[in-house]
Amino acid sequence: MESATEIPRVDELFDLCQTEHSELFQSLDQAWDVLLRLAGYLATNLRPQQLGQAEIRGDVFIGDGTVIESGALIQGPVWIGRNCRIGHGATLRENVIVGDDCIVGHSVEVKNSILFNGCEVPHFNYVGDSVLGHRAHLGAGVKLSNYRLIRGDVNVRLADRKVDTGLAKLGALIGDRTEIGCNTVLHPGTILGRDCLVYPNVTLGGVLPAQCLVKNKTELTIVTRREGDDD
Repeated sequence: MESATEIPRVDELFDLCQTEHSELFQSLDQAWDVLLRLAGYLATNLRPQQLGQAEIRGDVFIGDGTVIESGALIQGPVWIGRNCRIGHGATLRENVIVGDDCIVGHSVEVKNSILFNGCEVPHFNYVGDSVLGHRAHLGAGVKLSNYRLIRGDVNVRLADRKVDTGLAKLGALIGDRTEIGCNTVLHPGTILGRDCLVYPNVTLGGVLPAQCLVKNKTELTIVTRREGDDD
């Protein structure tokens, strides 16, 4: 897949009306720079309030109507909005903002990330150093890789060049309403525009413009089963 030629602006990726933390995104040079602001923003604005059942450490705010299932671990600073569900075995750790009406489900790990309102991260997902837009959805087993195998700052790959983010860890920026199929893995520094659809079992990097469809063209071979084929 060939990447886009330009990096989308914040307002091209995210509807800032769908987060009560829109001030975080004001006057950014690049959308990923919001991750550098998270710790300071939470230190200034977080109002600790714990209304759920979980192992909770540090400063954590949990909004009205949110359900925290037993076995979840929340390591602050973490801000969770209203009417969310945090599933059994979920881990939210250090500098996380979860918007209203979100699902962070069973055995999901989220760290140093922002989820806009209506996000669904429901099963066996890893979300590190990432931003998920309004109603973004990750299928079961989707991983947002945030750290290069060959160590160094994460680059965002455009069609004609690489852009150094200056960040040792950067996962993905996922635009509003984008859907990602089960067991897909996104490379560090991946940017997906609004209303994209990525098929299951895809490994993807670079910058994808809005309203794109990514298909996995792997073909299966089907033959008649014979005695001894299972040996």
